[in-house]
Amino acid sequence: MKTLIEKTSNRLVDAFLNNKIISPIPSKFTKNLNEAQKLRKLCESKIKLPVIGFKAAGTGIPLIKKFKEKEPFYASVYKNNFLKSGKSVKINKSTLGIELEVCYKVRKSFFSYKGHITMKNISRFIYYMAPCIEVVGYRQRKRGIKSFADLCSDFGANVKFLKGNSKKYKKINFGNLKTAIMNKKINQYVAGNTNTVYINPLNSLRFVLNKVKKDKVNLNKDFWVFTGSTVGVVPIKSKGLYIGRIDKLGYVKTKIK
Repeated sequence: MKTLIEKTSNRLVDAFLNNKIISPIPSKFTKNLNEAQKLRKLCESKIKLPVIGFKAAGTGIPLIKKFKEKEPFYASVYKNNFLKSGKSVKINKSTLGIELEVCYKVRKSFFSYKGHITMKNISRFIYYMAPCIEVVGYRQRKRGIKSFADLCSDFGANVKFLKGNSKKYKKINFGNLKTAIMNKKINQYVAGNTNTVYINPLNSLRFVLNKVKKDKVNLNKDFWVFTGSTVGVVPIKSKGLYIGRIDKLGYVKTKIK
Protein backbone atom coordinates (compact mmCIF):
# COMPACT_ATOMS: atom_id res chain seq x y z
CA MET A 1 0.00 0.00 0.00
CA LYS A 2 1.36 3.38 -0.97
CA THR A 3 1.29 6.05 1.71
CA LEU A 4 -0.61 9.32 1.27
CA ILE A 5 2.60 11.27 0.72
CA GLU A 6 3.75 8.77 -1.94
CA LYS A 7 0.44 8.95 -3.80
CA THR A 8 0.37 12.75 -3.58
CA SER A 9 3.96 13.15 -4.75
CA ASN A 10 3.32 10.87 -7.73
CA ARG A 11 0.33 12.99 -8.77
CA LEU A 12 2.25 16.25 -8.44
CA VAL A 13 5.33 14.96 -10.26
CA ASP A 14 3.18 13.69 -13.12
CA ALA A 15 1.48 17.10 -13.33
CA PHE A 16 4.84 18.87 -13.25
CA LEU A 17 6.42 16.72 -15.95
CA ASN A 18 3.41 16.61 -18.26
CA ASN A 19 2.15 20.17 -17.77
CA LYS A 20 -1.17 19.05 -16.31
CA ILE A 21 -3.54 20.57 -13.78
CA ILE A 22 -4.84 18.19 -11.11
CA SER A 23 -7.45 18.40 -8.35
CA PRO A 24 -6.24 19.95 -5.06
CA ILE A 25 -3.91 17.81 -2.94
CA PRO A 26 -4.84 16.81 0.65
CA SER A 27 -4.94 19.69 3.13
CA LYS A 28 -2.41 17.88 5.33
CA PHE A 29 0.28 19.18 2.97
CA THR A 30 -1.12 22.68 2.48
CA LYS A 31 -1.64 23.79 6.07
CA ASN A 32 1.63 22.83 7.75
CA LEU A 33 4.96 23.98 6.31
CA ASN A 34 6.91 21.04 7.73
CA GLU A 35 4.59 18.57 5.98
CA ALA A 36 4.80 20.66 2.81
CA GLN A 37 8.60 20.58 2.95
CA LYS A 38 8.57 16.79 3.21
CA LEU A 39 6.32 16.57 0.16
CA ARG A 40 8.39 19.07 -1.84
CA LYS A 41 11.62 17.21 -1.16
CA LEU A 42 10.05 13.86 -2.05
CA CYS A 43 8.70 15.30 -5.32
CA GLU A 44 12.07 16.82 -6.20
CA SER A 45 13.83 13.51 -5.51
CA LYS A 46 11.66 11.87 -8.18
CA ILE A 47 12.45 14.40 -10.92
CA LYS A 48 15.58 13.61 -12.91
CA LEU A 49 15.73 16.86 -14.89
CA PRO A 50 18.76 19.18 -14.48
CA VAL A 51 18.49 21.63 -11.57
CA ILE A 52 19.87 25.09 -12.45
CA GLY A 53 19.37 26.65 -9.04
CA PHE A 54 16.96 27.54 -6.28
CA LYS A 55 14.25 30.08 -5.51
CA ALA A 56 13.50 31.83 -2.26
CA ALA A 57 9.77 32.06 -1.52
CA GLY A 58 7.75 33.85 1.11
CA THR A 59 10.37 36.59 1.41
CA GLY A 60 7.99 39.47 2.14
CA ILE A 61 8.14 40.41 5.84
CA PRO A 62 4.40 41.31 5.97
CA LEU A 63 3.58 37.91 4.43
CA ILE A 64 5.76 36.11 6.97
CA LYS A 65 3.92 37.89 9.80
CA LYS A 66 0.51 37.32 8.21
CA PHE A 67 0.99 33.56 8.01
CA LYS A 68 2.80 33.44 11.38
CA GLU A 69 5.95 31.86 9.95
CA LYS A 70 9.50 32.46 11.16
CA GLU A 71 11.29 32.58 7.81
CA PRO A 72 10.92 31.96 4.06
CA PHE A 73 11.57 28.63 2.36
CA TYR A 74 13.32 27.53 -0.83
CA ALA A 75 12.66 25.17 -3.74
CA SER A 76 14.62 23.80 -6.69
CA VAL A 77 14.43 25.38 -10.15
CA TYR A 78 14.71 23.14 -13.22
CA LYS A 79 16.37 23.88 -16.55
CA ASN A 80 13.17 23.40 -18.55
CA ASN A 81 11.54 26.25 -16.60
CA PHE A 82 14.43 28.70 -17.14
CA LEU A 83 14.01 30.97 -20.18
CA LYS A 84 15.67 33.96 -21.79
CA SER A 85 14.07 37.37 -21.49
CA GLY A 86 11.35 37.94 -24.09
CA LYS A 87 10.18 34.34 -24.36
CA SER A 88 6.48 33.45 -24.15
CA VAL A 89 4.76 31.84 -21.18
CA LYS A 90 1.34 30.22 -21.42
CA ILE A 91 -0.84 30.67 -18.35
CA ASN A 92 -3.99 28.99 -17.02
CA LYS A 93 -6.66 29.54 -14.36
CA SER A 94 -4.30 28.31 -11.63
CA THR A 95 -1.67 30.96 -12.43
CA LEU A 96 -1.30 33.25 -9.42
CA GLY A 97 0.54 36.13 -11.07
CA ILE A 98 3.91 37.55 -12.05
CA GLU A 99 6.86 38.65 -9.90
CA LEU A 100 10.00 40.74 -10.42
CA GLU A 101 13.19 39.61 -8.69
CA VAL A 102 16.94 39.99 -8.37
CA CYS A 103 18.80 36.78 -9.20
CA TYR A 104 22.44 35.86 -8.63
CA LYS A 105 24.73 33.31 -10.23
CA VAL A 106 26.73 31.58 -7.51
CA ARG A 107 30.13 29.92 -7.98
CA LYS A 108 30.31 26.17 -7.46
CA SER A 109 33.10 26.77 -4.93
CA PHE A 110 30.23 27.47 -2.50
CA PHE A 111 29.60 23.72 -2.23
CA SER A 112 33.11 23.01 -0.92
CA TYR A 113 33.08 25.87 1.59
CA LYS A 114 32.76 24.50 5.11
CA GLY A 115 31.76 27.66 6.95
CA HIS A 116 28.54 29.62 7.42
CA ILE A 117 27.54 32.11 4.75
CA THR A 118 27.39 35.64 6.17
CA MET A 119 26.80 39.11 4.75
CA LYS A 120 30.55 39.69 5.08
CA ASN A 121 31.73 36.68 3.03
CA ILE A 122 28.84 36.20 0.61
CA SER A 123 30.34 38.38 -2.15
CA ARG A 124 33.17 35.91 -2.76
CA PHE A 125 30.68 33.37 -4.08
CA ILE A 126 28.67 35.62 -6.43
CA TYR A 127 29.56 35.59 -10.12
CA TYR A 128 26.75 37.50 -11.87
CA MET A 129 23.56 39.38 -11.05
CA ALA A 130 20.47 40.01 -13.20
CA PRO A 131 16.79 41.05 -13.16
CA CYS A 132 14.33 38.21 -13.40
CA ILE A 133 10.61 37.66 -13.92
CA GLU A 134 8.95 34.68 -12.26
CA VAL A 135 5.52 33.49 -13.33
CA VAL A 136 3.95 31.78 -10.33
CA GLY A 137 1.10 29.31 -10.13
CA TYR A 138 -0.13 25.93 -9.01
CA ARG A 139 -0.35 22.60 -10.78
CA GLN A 140 -3.69 22.23 -9.03
CA ARG A 141 -7.17 23.63 -9.64
CA LYS A 142 -6.99 26.21 -6.89
CA ARG A 143 -6.56 29.94 -6.52
CA GLY A 144 -5.11 32.28 -3.96
CA ILE A 145 -2.52 31.81 -1.20
CA LYS A 146 -3.70 30.70 2.22
CA SER A 147 -0.35 29.63 3.70
CA PHE A 148 3.33 29.12 2.91
CA ALA A 149 2.56 25.39 2.82
CA ASP A 150 0.17 26.06 -0.08
CA LEU A 151 3.11 27.33 -2.14
CA CYS A 152 5.84 25.04 -0.83
CA SER A 153 3.95 21.79 -1.40
CA ASP A 154 3.50 22.62 -5.11
CA PHE A 155 7.18 23.00 -6.09
CA GLY A 156 7.29 26.49 -4.58
CA ALA A 157 4.53 27.42 -7.07
CA ASN A 158 7.12 28.30 -9.69
CA VAL A 159 6.03 28.05 -13.32
CA LYS A 160 8.70 29.85 -15.37
CA PHE A 161 11.72 32.09 -14.77
CA LEU A 162 12.87 34.61 -17.37
CA LYS A 163 16.30 36.18 -16.87
CA GLY A 164 17.42 39.54 -18.21
CA ASN A 165 21.00 40.39 -19.19
CA SER A 166 23.60 39.36 -16.62
CA LYS A 167 26.10 41.81 -15.15
CA LYS A 168 29.27 40.92 -13.30
CA TYR A 169 28.56 41.22 -9.62
CA LYS A 170 29.62 44.35 -7.82
CA LYS A 171 28.69 45.76 -4.44
CA ILE A 172 25.72 48.11 -4.74
CA ASN A 173 22.97 49.01 -2.31
CA PHE A 174 20.62 46.10 -2.96
CA GLY A 175 18.51 47.25 -0.02
CA ASN A 176 17.08 50.27 -1.81
CA LEU A 177 16.67 49.81 -5.58
CA LYS A 178 13.47 51.00 -7.23
CA THR A 179 11.66 48.39 -9.30
CA ALA A 180 8.58 48.28 -11.51
CA ILE A 181 6.66 45.83 -13.66
CA MET A 182 4.24 46.93 -16.36
CA ASN A 183 1.94 45.98 -19.21
CA LYS A 184 1.71 49.13 -21.33
CA LYS A 185 -1.11 47.75 -23.47
CA ILE A 186 -3.57 47.89 -20.56
CA ASN A 187 -1.80 50.63 -18.59
CA GLN A 188 -0.95 48.27 -15.73
CA TYR A 189 1.99 49.55 -13.67
CA VAL A 190 3.17 48.28 -10.27
CA ALA A 191 6.11 49.90 -8.49
CA GLY A 192 8.25 48.22 -5.88
CA ASN A 193 11.58 48.23 -4.09
CA THR A 194 14.24 45.65 -3.28
CA ASN A 195 13.88 46.50 0.41
CA THR A 196 10.69 44.41 0.52
CA VAL A 197 12.66 41.19 -0.05
CA TYR A 198 13.55 39.68 3.36
CA ILE A 199 15.46 42.87 4.31
CA ASN A 200 17.21 42.82 0.91
CA PRO A 201 17.96 40.36 -1.94
CA LEU A 202 21.48 39.66 -0.67
CA ASN A 203 20.09 38.62 2.70
CA SER A 204 17.59 36.39 0.90
CA LEU A 205 20.48 34.83 -1.04
CA ARG A 206 22.36 34.25 2.23
CA PHE A 207 19.29 32.52 3.65
CA VAL A 208 18.96 30.17 0.66
CA LEU A 209 22.64 29.28 0.59
CA ASN A 210 22.68 28.34 4.26
CA LYS A 211 19.54 26.23 3.85
CA VAL A 212 21.05 24.45 0.84
CA LYS A 213 24.20 23.80 2.86
CA LYS A 214 22.18 22.50 5.81
CA ASP A 215 20.28 20.11 3.51
CA LYS A 216 23.61 18.89 2.06
CA VAL A 217 22.60 19.64 -1.53
CA ASN A 218 25.50 19.72 -4.00
CA LEU A 219 24.95 20.55 -7.68
CA ASN A 220 28.71 20.55 -8.37
CA LYS A 221 28.34 23.48 -10.79
CA ASP A 222 27.65 27.20 -10.86
CA PHE A 223 23.96 27.88 -10.18
CA TRP A 224 21.31 30.61 -9.97
CA VAL A 225 19.38 31.79 -6.93
CA PHE A 226 16.16 33.77 -7.36
CA THR A 227 15.66 35.88 -4.26
CA GLY A 228 11.95 36.77 -4.12
CA SER A 229 9.57 39.35 -5.50
CA THR A 230 10.20 43.08 -5.17
CA VAL A 231 6.62 43.89 -6.23
CA GLY A 232 4.63 41.12 -4.56
CA VAL A 233 2.53 38.76 -6.67
CA VAL A 234 1.16 41.02 -9.42
CA PRO A 235 -2.10 39.80 -11.00
CA ILE A 236 -1.90 39.12 -14.73
CA LYS A 237 -4.82 41.23 -15.92
CA SER A 238 -4.26 40.70 -19.62
CA LYS A 239 -2.18 38.67 -22.02
CA GLY A 240 0.62 40.47 -23.84
CA LEU A 241 4.04 41.90 -23.05
CA TYR A 242 5.10 42.43 -19.43
CA ILE A 243 8.29 44.40 -18.78
CA GLY A 244 10.18 44.52 -15.50
CA ARG A 245 12.81 47.07 -14.52
CA ILE A 246 15.25 47.08 -11.59
CA ASP A 247 17.47 50.13 -11.07
CA LYS A 248 21.17 49.46 -11.79
CA LEU A 249 20.36 45.97 -13.12
CA GLY A 250 18.23 46.63 -16.19
CA TYR A 251 15.16 45.16 -17.88
CA VAL A 252 13.53 41.77 -18.32
CA LYS A 253 10.35 40.88 -20.20
CA THR A 254 7.97 38.09 -21.11
CA LYS A 255 5.03 37.58 -23.44
CA ILE A 256 2.05 36.18 -21.56
CA LYS A 257 -0.32 34.14 -23.70
